Amino acid sequence: MSHNSYWYIGLSLISLTLLAYICFKKNTIRSFLHVLIMVQIAYSIETVIYIYLGSYQYHPKIIKNFAYYDSNIGALASNMLAVPVAATFLTTFRLGWFWKIVFIGFFAGVELLFVKLHIYTLYWWRIEYTSLGLPVYFMVAKWIYPYLLHPLKGWLHSLLLFMCTAPFLGTFHIIPIMVFQNRFYHPGWFTDPAHDTTAFASIYYVFGTLIVITLVKLQWKQGWIKLCVLTASFYILTLVLKNSEILDIRIWWDPYYYVLFPLLIYVISRAISKRLSFGASQASNNA
Repeated sequence: MSHNSYWYIGLSLISLTLLAYICFKKNTIRSFLHVLIMVQIAYSIETVIYIYLGSYQYHPKIIKNFAYYDSNIGALASNMLAVPVAATFLTTFRLGWFWKIVFIGFFAGVELLFVKLHIYTLYWWRIEYTSLGLPVYFMVAKWIYPYLLHPLKGWLHSLLLFMCTAPFLGTFHIIPIMVFQNRFYHPGWFTDPAHDTTAFASIYYVFGTLIVITLVKLQWKQGWIKLCVLTASFYILTLVLKNSEILDIRIWWDPYYYVLFPLLIYVISRAISKRLSFGASQASNNA
């Protein structure tokens, strides 16, 4: 394993330790839902500036065959763990601007260190942009948190359900592609096939999440019908992408996985929906 990897693994372990501390000290369910929402916000930002605008590239040297997939691993360490967990820590412990500045300085310092170590390359992005963007991100985290204290319904319930569900579907979708190269997408947006695949996957998982939460919110008494519709929807989506030559399947188990794993996401999303409807804090207290 390259020395590059240890830096990213170390950052991930620090983040997981902090997340465990949050869950131990605070309401586990509410904190976890808050982390999920902040992950989706980070994913959305990263989709724009990293995937489509080419802001920077990570070099953890964990995936050997495709440099862009390797870069995605670094992006996950930052956007699935480090930044969302920090935002939830600051919010749940109601820490003021002193600690926010400490964390902003920490992330700016990590960026600078990674650049100096040549394990992170900046293109048009600057560390100053991170330092200016994080205060906004932390304020959004603080604004969202109170909504998780009470039962939700209507459009706000749907929005937060989407934001809690999307990280699951997006992560379960892209990780096998990066590790096993079991499929490629060819929309023709970028010359690098790994970059092209990642870009299309960022659209795919949003569309897939909309299918899942639509079925979760439909008031059908026969739950098995929803599961059938869900499976059929992803099967048809696979056929359409395959026949249009956007999807290139490389491994035999790929179609089965991508048609069936949304069933697990549906189960997770339905559980989250109930928690949001009942109120995450009340649900935990009554458990």
